Amino acid sequence: MIRYCWYDTPVGRLAVAEEDGSLVSVSSHAPKEGREERTPLTDGAGSQLQEYFQGKRQAFSLPLSFRGTPFQLKVWKVLQSIPYGETRSYRQIAEAVGNVKAVRAVGMANNRNPFMIVVPCHRVIGSDGSLVGYASGVENKRFLLELEKGFKK
Repeated sequence: MIRYCWYDTPVGRLAVAEEDGSLVSVSSHAPKEGREERTPLTDGAGSQLQEYFQGKRQAFSLPLSFRGTPFQLKVWKVLQSIPYGETRSYRQIAEAVGNVKAVRAVGMANNRNPFMIVVPCHRVIGSDGSLVGYASGVENKRFLLELEKGFKK
């Protein structure tokens, strides 16, 4: 059974959801199934998010359960390799997954990323450096990138 809890963050309330000892989502909306209930894992994720926003955490150490297509899984793995405070273009991600023509598909995989902030799709920008596409709004994307830039060591 999916259990989730809400956490207040500078980018709005985030629902952290877990099932069977792994996170299944970190999102601005509650999961379609499950019940609202705190667990040690949701609280741990909430603490790590708080540390991230305070500039004390640059990488997350949480058990994640990915559910997606093989292509989405490849994209999400590449997203996890983007260093804190850095960005990559959608084209660079497409190249990294082995299909330079899949720029739009990369954008769709980013949109379906179940782990907001934890799997940093906010670090993906347009080839011209523009902040395009972010499920939680471009303002939040800008905020996250500026936050990381300010705390990057």
